[in-house]
Amino acid sequence: MRTTDAELVKGCLAGDHVAWETIVRQFHPRIYNLAYRFTGRFDEAEDLTQEIFMKVYRSLTSYRPESGALVIWMVRVGRNHIIDHYRKFKIERSQTGSIEVEYEKAEENPARYASPAQALEQRELSERVHRALLRVSEDLREAVILRDLEELTYEEIAEMLKLPMGTVKSRINRGRAELARLLKRESRG
Repeated sequence: MRTTDAELVKGCLAGDHVAWETIVRQFHPRIYNLAYRFTGRFDEAEDLTQEIFMKVYRSLTSYRPESGALVIWMVRVGRNHIIDHYRKFKIERSQTGSIEVEYEKAEENPARYASPAQALEQRELSERVHRALLRVSEDLREAVILRDLEELTYEEIAEMLKLPMGTVKSRINRGRAELARLLKRESRG
């Protein structure tokens, strides 16, 4: 049984479909969450996740185990793909005019809350935070998502973004402050 990232990648490169299925099963939630956090849309996040996995599969020969964990490499590939997607989206948006972003509601587990009212409040809060996060500048949003939602360490973020640790910490702090300001402004009306 393959247990290390290097063995899984080696198996994939040798044509072992079980190794690839293991990678997909193990990392799909992480990659999907990354895509969803950046897009705010379930359908778009699923499409991006599929595209990212195709890109990962085609790029497996460039993974170097000595450079870090497979998940960090995959998140970096995913992040770069999402940035490319956003650039294309911005170009399309500028050519077609304003695009209203649709927000789909996540399925909530009602058992997590004491009442339907609490579930509704939580859903509304989650939507407010997500809408505000999408309005934070891209570089700050990316840092906040990687730290607070993807729970990467400062070191992992610095490595992934190829930035000094101080810049990463600054972006996270500025992103959190911007998010708080946007939420405060929205709550005032």
